[in-house]
Amino acid sequence: MSNHAARAASSGAKPDRGVQPALRSALSREQAEGTAALLRVVSDPTRLQLLSLIHHSEEGRARVADLTRALGLRQPTVSHHLKVMNEAGILSRDPVGREVWYAIVPARLDAIADLLR
Repeated sequence: MSNHAARAASSGAKPDRGVQPALRSALSREQAEGTAALLRVVSDPTRLQLLSLIHHSEEGRARVADLTRALGLRQPTVSHHLKVMNEAGILSRDPVGREVWYAIVPARLDAIADLLR
């Protein structure tokens, strides 16, 4: 018998039956998996920089050409990172003529902000 169980038996207290309420997870499994997926996508330094640039842009959106210039990276590299974030539902993509504008999806912005608090 463990020390904890022996103390509980000698004191008349009932032994623990599972997890104490204070130790229960604040996140459901589904929420934890969603948060982990979000963290995997935004854990890249270039993607964090892109999110910051888009978030702080005048209209809350930015063109690929502007993001490329701001980071000093090649267009295919920036486009790859934007594609990953778009496919993860973090960014919306809005083609306008020959340009493509990216903006952070508002609900995902809230989720990212929650991670930083």
